[in-house]
Amino acid sequence: VVSWNAIIGGYAQYGHGEEVLKLFQQMQQENVEPDWVTFICVLSACSRVGLVDEGRYYFDSMNKYHDITPRVEHFACMVDLLGRSGHLGEAEGFIKKMPIQPTPAVWMAFLGACRIHGLVDLAKHTVECVLDFEPQNSGAFVLLSNIYAAASRWVDRAVVRKLMEDRCVIKIPGCSCIEVSNQVHTFVVEDTSHPQTKEIHAELKRLSLQ
Repeated sequence: VVSWNAIIGGYAQYGHGEEVLKLFQQMQQENVEPDWVTFICVLSACSRVGLVDEGRYYFDSMNKYHDITPRVEHFACMVDLLGRSGHLGEAEGFIKKMPIQPTPAVWMAFLGACRIHGLVDLAKHTVECVLDFEPQNSGAFVLLSNIYAAASRWVDRAVVRKLMEDRCVIKIPGCSCIEVSNQVHTFVVEDTSHPQTKEIHAELKRLSLQ
């Protein structure tokens, strides 16, 4: 099942939803029983390409046909799927009916849907739910700030930025990691701290000229 999950997960990551579902069916035809990780990959793939009905079916099938109790990750995938596709009311109802307490990951999925569909007031309420669990969640602050900016609500955006400053909330920069000879190298935007920065940039320049 690990190998199947790796293949399905790879296709899911790049948005090949139809291919993921075909692989999932093939997996079962070969009598390989999916696990909870498999369903995260399947639901994520459905979310990326808007396969709402299929996502609902596979979520329900977890317990019904495979005796797998959905974890919070699966609920977050479903919220993301419903929210992205414009079913915000259903997504909100889905959260309220969860048999486990929604985590920040679930609310952040819903917040992402609010951003996509420009639902500013609902986004504000969602951020409050996130901050009830994680008062220092920089992602929630930044996303709300961006939502206000997209709606040209500059005063509200300034309030959010000031609140981040008052609470000493720092946005954690995105990074990339690679492992070479059992050593992990981490890079962030405009990073010059790596001891081989000059050599790396020289090689990148060389490759770009090919």
